[in-house]
Amino acid sequence: MRTPSIDKVTVHICTGESGERLTNAEKLLGTIVKQKPVRSMAKKTLPNFSIKKHEPIGCKVTLRGLHAQEFLKTALKIIENKISATQFDENGNFSFGVEEHTDFPGMKYDPSIGIYGMDINVALKRAGYRIKSRKIEKHKVSHDHRLKKDDVISFVKEKYGVEVI
Repeated sequence: MRTPSIDKVTVHICTGESGERLTNAEKLLGTIVKQKPVRSMAKKTLPNFSIKKHEPIGCKVTLRGLHAQEFLKTALKIIENKISATQFDENGNFSFGVEEHTDFPGMKYDPSIGIYGMDINVALKRAGYRIKSRKIEKHKVSHDHRLKKDDVISFVKEKYGVEVI
């Protein structure tokens, strides 16, 4: 019950605009992850960047299970298994970025598409976390059972061989 596991891996590409760049990013994310992406909408209007509220400006994919673990291994190899300690939060999550999609195996540069970077967010959990979100008899997760930053760092070092700087 104490060993952490991966709850989900979210891969996000933000283009900042809708149109051809967004459709290219969706196709690209679909080929990398082998899953259909979902569009993410702007939460508020930003006239300086010509972004309107509820306009699609990015795409994301949520991975779970074995597919999430395999994708995380390849993504960590791209950043050479090095993560800064500031990229971990206090609740058992960490994030990192990949600057170019061409770093993934099998991806080549296409001048008509361009180069896209992506954010990868990893949420970890322990067994028993479901009690806080179930419909019947919700309970709080005790402080002893919650994931801490040190627990996550040690888990990532052991399981994926990541060097925390």
